[in-house]
Amino acid sequence: MKDKLMDFDKALELFDPVLGFEVHVELNTRTKMFSASPNPANPEFEDAAPNTLITPLDLGLPGSMPVPNRAAVRSAISLGLALGCEIAESSRFARKNYYYPDLPKNYQISQFDEPIAFDGSVQIELSDGRLIDIPIERAHIEEDAGKLTHVGGSTGRIQGAEYSMVDYNRAGVPLVEIVTRTIVGAGVDAPEYAKAYVATIRDIVRGLGISEAKMERGNLRCDANISLMPKGSTTFGTRTETKNVNSLRSAERAIRYEIQRQAQILADGGTIKQETRHWHEDTGRTSAGRPKSDADDYRYFPEPDMLPLTPARELVEELRAQLPEQPVARRRRLKEEWGFTDLEFQDIANGGLVDTVEQTIAAGATPASARKWWTGELSRVANERGVDASTLVSAEHVAELTKLIDEGTLNDRLAREALAGVIEGEGSPSEVVDKRELAVVSDDGALIAAVDEALAAQPDVLQKIRDGKVQAAGAVIGAVMKAMRGQADAGRVREIVLARASN
Repeated sequence: MKDKLMDFDKALELFDPVLGFEVHVELNTRTKMFSASPNPANPEFEDAAPNTLITPLDLGLPGSMPVPNRAAVRSAISLGLALGCEIAESSRFARKNYYYPDLPKNYQISQFDEPIAFDGSVQIELSDGRLIDIPIERAHIEEDAGKLTHVGGSTGRIQGAEYSMVDYNRAGVPLVEIVTRTIVGAGVDAPEYAKAYVATIRDIVRGLGISEAKMERGNLRCDANISLMPKGSTTFGTRTETKNVNSLRSAERAIRYEIQRQAQILADGGTIKQETRHWHEDTGRTSAGRPKSDADDYRYFPEPDMLPLTPARELVEELRAQLPEQPVARRRRLKEEWGFTDLEFQDIANGGLVDTVEQTIAAGATPASARKWWTGELSRVANERGVDASTLVSAEHVAELTKLIDEGTLNDRLAREALAGVIEGEGSPSEVVDKRELAVVSDDGALIAAVDEALAAQPDVLQKIRDGKVQAAGAVIGAVMKAMRGQADAGRVREIVLARASN
């Protein structure tokens, strides 16, 4: 049964949304958090066959002992610093106890009351340019669970599935979980807060180089908490937690949906259940998961097999000195350097293409041409395929494509065809142009012959041009372009037609 939804604007007239976000970042270290197994969140191992990246520790076998990954700890400290957090002089791992089929130890090694980073703040930028400070409560280290694949159902979820398969490759992948403090005052902008915050975290971890941050692969996942309180009240409502939202657009839509759903329930005199919710990208809806556990339910206790982490202050300051530019400052600098309007730059930012466009410009493309191809044709194809545009081709290939256009080897139509070949794996733009014989024809002999043939079929065109109707040349140019499969140099064809008319 579908949920009843209140109109979004009406919901915001009656209630104030209260937000909180938990973002899980998979670190791209070569090995896992507590074992020497290769890490599938590292690009070198991300396509490994199921259950091939495992050790006795990952499977929870007796006698196996965890050893913290030094590189992961350094990454966690860097991320904490980038979030404006204090770095704890001593932090401790704990056991978070719960049962799930893809958690072979029946507990997860995490951090509870002694996180490695705490008390921070990160600045986000909304589409209208407003800057908002999001308070960070903590960033703590933990390990990921395995992955269940549900087979036989229509949705890929456990409901209706015939059986489930478990892949333990992901068990033990190093994570940093970033937890915000309660966020109030977002109002009608609450959905945009979600999108902008997750985008900012993604930009930070990419800038640090500590995660691939590919949301479609689960490298970065957001759990979005929301509750509503009546206008004028200061008492928070019961929250829900929408789990594993895996795109910026989904983060925005999930918050909007939950506001509308909860508002309708409360307006009808009902109560909100404290529970997890599943986000369904295909329908744009959430569905009930399980009752939301509180910390006491997990029976946390200190991990007995590991000593506390006590990073040297010299290490912390060394990592602080290496921090990259903050995302908001970087975007504003790039927008000015590239000469884009707010709207033009927002197209790039909304598509998660800032890094990709920057790489394309560094490879030789102009800012305008890089923006044109990434936010135009490549985004169109990406939307059709349900993938990120940056996964289709490399920045270097797009820069090469724009160079071929600038040189006159390709026009826009031929460039789109060449780009399609690159996407299909036929090689670089130059290789595709050669294989498909796509280059613009600018040889006068071939063009003159084609123009004369077109003029013979439209003998009145020359007289129209002589009578001052120069736009009549367009009919001949179109005929030549069609005859030559779009490969004629349109500018040169026009010159030839006008020259014929002047004789």
